[in-house]
Amino acid sequence: MSDDSQAAAGDSPRTAAARDDASTCLMESHHREENQTKPCEYDPNVNQDELIMAQEKQIAEEIKANTSMVGSLAGLGSLEEEYSNDPVYSSKVRTLLPKFSNVRRTRPDGNCFLRGFIFAYLEYCIHHRDELARFKKYLEGSKEELFDMGFPKFTTEDFHEMFMEVVSDLEGSGSVGRVEAVCNDAGTSDYLVVYLRLLISAHLQKNAEFFSFFIEGGRTVEEFCKQEVEPMYRECDHLHIVALTAAVGVGVRVMYLDRGEGAAIVSHDFPEDKEPIIHLLYRPGHYDILYKA
Repeated sequence: MSDDSQAAAGDSPRTAAARDDASTCLMESHHREENQTKPCEYDPNVNQDELIMAQEKQIAEEIKANTSMVGSLAGLGSLEEEYSNDPVYSSKVRTLLPKFSNVRRTRPDGNCFLRGFIFAYLEYCIHHRDELARFKKYLEGSKEELFDMGFPKFTTEDFHEMFMEVVSDLEGSGSVGRVEAVCNDAGTSDYLVVYLRLLISAHLQKNAEFFSFFIEGGRTVEEFCKQEVEPMYRECDHLHIVALTAAVGVGVRVMYLDRGEGAAIVSHDFPEDKEPIIHLLYRPGHYDILYKA
């Protein structure tokens, strides 16, 4: 779980106030770069919790206005240019070049892993019709499983119906352009993200005895799901990926771009015994889609 997610889940107003200066200055530094606002000054008469929430909302709105949910295909060289002044990252990007040719960026809004997964998987499915048929059959049965586990029927039905419509549409007129349109339509894309979150939650709770050992903070699996899985914009961590890939039966390889020693990039396959058909690039707090060379 990311550090930010842990803090947000456990903070009371008093705890949050203890970190107000650092958080407020961090957010205002973002706006100084864009808008040249005044330096951060602490005002004891201002509710710092409300100020932080307002600034977080403003940053989120800026990201929403300026970044596609799933971007256009770009050469991997664009990543090298992005890190031209960072010798550690640029050397690691160069190690990716023989294996991967392109990258497709996702919006950094907490849903990036799920948006990347949906796009890459649907794109794969339109070129592999047997996999699309398998996924459709899985989706058809998943709704009743969610009902059996107590998820609300009215809303779950809506999210499920949207996913089925998308898959059925791709059966008839599947193209990369169509996948791009679906994944960048706010109403459709968000419904798909929510349904994947429900599938993750269901898998975690169905296997609560196993996953309980990996949840911190003294929370139950159900509490973790309600706080960190089901709400929109909560970042996905290792548990989310394990649960989703196991539930859907899809192999994902994540390439981790970090500041670890050496130029080599660590990768991890989910599940470990399944050939990956989706490749994602992880940078701290964010996922993008990779394309093999």
